[in-house]
Amino acid sequence: MVPSNSTRIHHSVFFKLKHDAGSKSEHKFLAAVKNLATIPGVEKFECLRQISEKNVFEFGLSMEFANQQFYGSYNNHPDHVAFVQEHWLKEVEDFLEIDYVVIK
Repeated sequence: MVPSNSTRIHHSVFFKLKHDAGSKSEHKFLAAVKNLATIPGVEKFECLRQISEKNVFEFGLSMEFANQQFYGSYNNHPDHVAFVQEHWLKEVEDFLEIDYVVIK
């Protein structure tokens, strides 16, 4: 299902870093990821830390977009593209990405 241009998008990513927990590299990555919140169209941005052992993912990101157009603009925004190339591809060991809409 491709959302309509008026459908709100919920974007979540759960991930495990290659860095040691609490390391300087981990802190630098998390600081860089928080800059994604400044990209136009990003709403309700949250950077989350896993507290249980139910899966291997240590962190999560959650954000919303007013519609598919804002989500597409975010994906193609130079700051997002640079973050993926400079940090994500090099520092993330494993991840799960979920994009969803509210069932009405």
